[in-house]
Amino acid sequence: MFFERTIELTFNVFLSKNTAMPKFKRILLKLSGESLMGAQQYGIEPQRLSDYADQIKEIADMGVQIGIVIGGGNIFRGLSGSAKGFDRVKGDQMGMLATVINSLALNSALSSIGCKSRVLTAIRMEPIGEFYSKDRAIEVIESGEVAIFSAGTGNPYFTTDTGSSLRGIEIEADVMLKGTRVDGIYTADPEKDSTATRFDTISFDEIHQRGLTVMDLTATAMCKENNLPIIVFNMDLKGNLKKVLEGQPVGTYVHR
Repeated sequence: MFFERTIELTFNVFLSKNTAMPKFKRILLKLSGESLMGAQQYGIEPQRLSDYADQIKEIADMGVQIGIVIGGGNIFRGLSGSAKGFDRVKGDQMGMLATVINSLALNSALSSIGCKSRVLTAIRMEPIGEFYSKDRAIEVIESGEVAIFSAGTGNPYFTTDTGSSLRGIEIEADVMLKGTRVDGIYTADPEKDSTATRFDTISFDEIHQRGLTVMDLTATAMCKENNLPIIVFNMDLKGNLKKVLEGQPVGTYVHR
């Protein structure tokens, strides 16, 4: 009897550790296109893409509903194109197409490891992806698939950060997770200033007051007005995404 009871208690402890409820039910994950380059100078590094896919599948298996927006800076950035003489509207449209390429790559990587996902585009381009609508997006994530939102907002003069804010608000996400190559928000750029210190939490107002470039002003204003908190964390450190969903103190929490 004692032996059977010991086995039962051990099993219950194992079960409790492996069935922890995620802190957030529905998320909008913003991924940096530039991070997809890995150690390369351009394009998509297969290992980095694979690491991202593994982390996303890991939280999908926890039952988290996931919407994703990926930037396109590893291929083309509209603002940099404008600085080199491109028409701003054409440059931004080229940037939108870059996000579609990254979205298709992530879609393929997820499919290869058995994680169902679907690409929705802000500009009609069937059969490359389905045309985005709020109702369709929510239908996809509630069915257990990962929804990958590409082509930004479909309009020039808006960044993918703003597109992330918009999609996060539309799908009624609990939080926006901004995956970057740094482990949170600092008083200054930690890659340039060794004295920079990291915030555990910070308000949207303080971000604006300090002039911190976490996201563009339109994106942070939208999140503040619609009470969509943000967690900025290092997505390049494998396992961090799951830690955020488990409620571990990873990254910086941005709030109203």
